Amino acid sequence: MNEHIKRIAAKGETDYEILLGRGLLDEVATSLGNSVRKILLVYPEPLEISAQALADSLSAAGKAVWQFPVADGDSAKADRWLTIAWSSLGQAEFSRSDAVVSLGGGSTTDLAGFIAATWLRGIKVVHVPTTLLAIVDASIGGKTGINTQEGKNLVGAFHDPRAVIADLDTLETLPKVELGSGFGEIVKCGFIKDPMILNLIEENVSEATDIRSDRFFELVSRTIQVKVDTVGADFKESGTREFLNYGHTLGHSIELAEHYKMKHGHAVSIGMCFVAELSRSTGRLDDATADRHKEILRLIGLPTSYPKVKWSALYAGMQIDKKSRGGILRFVVLDGLAKPAVLEAPTEELLFAAFQEIAE
Repeated sequence: MNEHIKRIAAKGETDYEILLGRGLLDEVATSLGNSVRKILLVYPEPLEISAQALADSLSAAGKAVWQFPVADGDSAKADRWLTIAWSSLGQAEFSRSDAVVSLGGGSTTDLAGFIAATWLRGIKVVHVPTTLLAIVDASIGGKTGINTQEGKNLVGAFHDPRAVIADLDTLETLPKVELGSGFGEIVKCGFIKDPMILNLIEENVSEATDIRSDRFFELVSRTIQVKVDTVGADFKESGTREFLNYGHTLGHSIELAEHYKMKHGHAVSIGMCFVAELSRSTGRLDDATADRHKEILRLIGLPTSYPKVKWSALYAGMQIDKKSRGGILRFVVLDGLAKPAVLEAPTEELLFAAFQEIAE
């Protein structure tokens, strides 16, 4: 047994474990169990070497592995990959006792999760996230999503993984921009539920962003726990799970406006600054907490503003965001630190005024 594993229990429609630690490659086969014989291994093309190492580990455990390389980044979240995957699974005669394994970032876990959710109405999936964003967010909670030309994650399903194997060794070669994207979600969890996350970053940002440090491990662990607790209380997002969308309504609109070329965490960072101003302008949030958003996000090196001339495109994008329900725009806001709430149907004038506070 690997003594460096932290096991975090997660609940959704089913119970599963998140394994957080280092050197966890062999844990993937163990998490699948002995009954699984065939595996579709989904991964982005740049991770060919890592995928081969994982495939070898699974093969050594008696699994038959079909390697399925896909496009890198959000380009993987497209319907064309689904039809290829379904054809491969059919030709290989995958049954309900077989499984999908994802290796990669959030786009890969989203795609692989949806493939697993739709094949034979649901087969096992194990996620092996390789980016910080995927470790703390995308791989947890059972949400899968595919993008369309009209918006982000408009097609998807809820499908719990069998396990999440979060090996921090996979972050060793992660580009700085990807690390920052993950920190967008970490900071979000600090503002909506666990302020200790914010304190840990502010006390020593160098240690906080050092992937080998104990402080970094604690930040990741706390962020995972926030998501696990929130999802466990509201799996289908009919209530408090919506709080995890803090900063996402504008964030998703920014991603659409940027043709998904901006990292998710960077867009959410701007989105959080926006809703902080929206919360302040409606008298819900104190000045110190509103200002703290820009201060801590800038400390990490994340963006906090967006071009003023893009407002029309952003407003149009927000209309089609999946969190616009029944034609009513909904924003997760703060009534105070770690006190999230929902603001419904704000006027365009109110939104525009809040945007001016972050416009450049």
